[in-house]
Amino acid sequence: MEIVSITARPRAVGGKEAAKRLRREGLVPAVMYQSGGGNPIHFAVHPSALRPLVYTSKFKLGEIDLEGAKYRCIVKDIQFHPVTDQIIHIDFLRLMPGIPFKATVPLRFEGQAPGIKAGGKFIATMRKVNILTTPEHVVDEVVADISKMELGTTIRVRDIPLPEGVSILNNGAIPIALIEVPRALRSGK
Repeated sequence: MEIVSITARPRAVGGKEAAKRLRREGLVPAVMYQSGGGNPIHFAVHPSALRPLVYTSKFKLGEIDLEGAKYRCIVKDIQFHPVTDQIIHIDFLRLMPGIPFKATVPLRFEGQAPGIKAGGKFIATMRKVNILTTPEHVVDEVVADISKMELGTTIRVRDIPLPEGVSILNNGAIPIALIEVPRALRSGK
């Protein structure tokens, strides 16, 4: 699991005007909620510190350093400027030991499908899944094995093997990948 360190500075809970002032200074207003409840923590971060956490297809944890205290968290919500696409606000969820949280992680496929070798086309219908886990069992991706897929077969969410302490929130009947039979093989030519 990759962890991105972010140095933050505290800010007063000032509302719109304080947030605008921070943006003029080149900072991003941020808030961190606690997964078990409690008061949110307001702070500001430099946009370049958020780049490895936000602009990636991988699931990463953040470690916010706020006046010497370190908080392990995940990105919960991001607001972008409608024209410039700059981050104008970011919400984090602080991870508390033993308290479950929801996250969206990438779905990766591994293995060689016999159906592809027979001339079929592999089509992935999902690239990410929603999971429920605790900080102790968090994973950065979920892996589905396609090595048993023949022509015309489909694998579904329920077919994904999961590590201990992780459950998928998506409906188990949803297809995640299929091997399409090409037209030439269907017609028997």
